[in-house]
Amino acid sequence: MQPSSDIKRLLDIMAALRTPESGCGWDIAQTFETIVPYTIEEAYEIADAVARGDMADLRDELGDLLLQVVFQARIAEEKGAFDFGGVVEAITQKMIRRHPHVFGDARDLAPGEVEALWARIKAEEKSAKASAPDSARHEATSAGLLHDVILALPGLSRAVKLQNKASSVGFDWNDIRAVLDKIREETNEIEDVLEGGDQNALEDEIGDLLFAVANLARHAKIDPESAVRRANAKFERRFGFIERELASQGVALGNATLAEMDSLWNAAKARESVDPEFAGKSPAGG
Repeated sequence: MQPSSDIKRLLDIMAALRTPESGCGWDIAQTFETIVPYTIEEAYEIADAVARGDMADLRDELGDLLLQVVFQARIAEEKGAFDFGGVVEAITQKMIRRHPHVFGDARDLAPGEVEALWARIKAEEKSAKASAPDSARHEATSAGLLHDVILALPGLSRAVKLQNKASSVGFDWNDIRAVLDKIREETNEIEDVLEGGDQNALEDEIGDLLFAVANLARHAKIDPESAVRRANAKFERRFGFIERELASQGVALGNATLAEMDSLWNAAKARESVDPEFAGKSPAGG
């Protein structure tokens, strides 16, 4: 079977994989629910390829995510719900509807006006869904301001979306320093709970701290998931330096003292300040 850049070829391949008797047993056994974890994983792998600047890997990962869309659409088609063409039509309509400043009469809008227009159009879409005859949909869309912030999002991303929703009606701090004060308050509460040894209370307070840190990132216009990925990469890079240096000294990682490892950690930090390549950055600081 020859590869192809034609989307129809991919749709045909998925149909063949899902065909009873002649298809793939694993593919045939999948459902909407069993495929979701793979879809989420592929989205993260795209983010990883972007963070690494690996364009070949990004191409492959985008293909993997496209396969997830095709897979879910095929299952829906088999159930008589919709097909891949319906997915394309829906997003095409949405993009045209949400960009009247490009495809309609609302021309020459400033960035702030575009954002306001986008928010109004989304509100109109939400209202239309709420009035739909489907009672389950009506119940869901009538549940409140925060109802449509999906549960499956990573915790920090969901925190930011919840905060943005609340901010849209004025429930927000006006000064980022107030968020810093809240973080200090939460760390003090964690310290108090540590004295009592209550694990449930400790989990609650650490959750409150993480929620407040996500809020700080939001006010600073920084994606907290991206920030923590960078922190993870930094930790891996510095710890890898510790491992290599200890190995060059003939010292097993488990035999090194904390003081020795801490000294090498500081050496890694110092090297990052003078060596952009070691720090995972381009010479221009990217």
